[in-house]
Amino acid sequence: MLTKAQIRSKILLKLKTQKEEDRNRKSKLIQDKLLRNKVFRKAKIVMFYIAFGGEVNTEEMIKEAKKIGKLICVPICRKDKEIMQPAILEDHAKLKVGPYGVWEPVAETLVKPEDLDLIITPGLAFDKKGNRLGRGKGYYDRFLSKLSDRAPSIGLAFDFQILPLIPTTSHDVSVNKIIFS
Repeated sequence: MLTKAQIRSKILLKLKTQKEEDRNRKSKLIQDKLLRNKVFRKAKIVMFYIAFGGEVNTEEMIKEAKKIGKLICVPICRKDKEIMQPAILEDHAKLKVGPYGVWEPVAETLVKPEDLDLIITPGLAFDKKGNRLGRGKGYYDRFLSKLSDRAPSIGLAFDFQILPLIPTTSHDVSVNKIIFS
């Protein structure tokens, strides 16, 4: 079995080399599945991630979710505390690059994590059981471990990010569902 590091480098390369039109086409298919998802439709406050590095593009999903009246949050990373906090993503919000190269809103209107109805989760790889391999800093694992009973999580992925098995440790937190294309 490959190590987490080996899986990360393989998938990062695939994300980087995937054609932009394939990424957009598959992201649109994933969006369609998400918008039809029962849990998503019921959720009022949804935390998305702002895609970077070739991840499933969430920009259009966020626009559509706002159109149907959902309150959208995105994570802000606190490198000093090694925590992530959900902040409201206003329309036309000014964004800045956060500590790990991920875009974050400049205006930090925080939402209590326990108020979230759904967490849309990025990952480099997932397996069929919902195990997730992130970028290795543990932010999502720490965040999800505190909320696992309250808010469901849905991972978004391209088909090449779904693996038969992902090595896990006791710190790793799986997602409730994966939507992929």
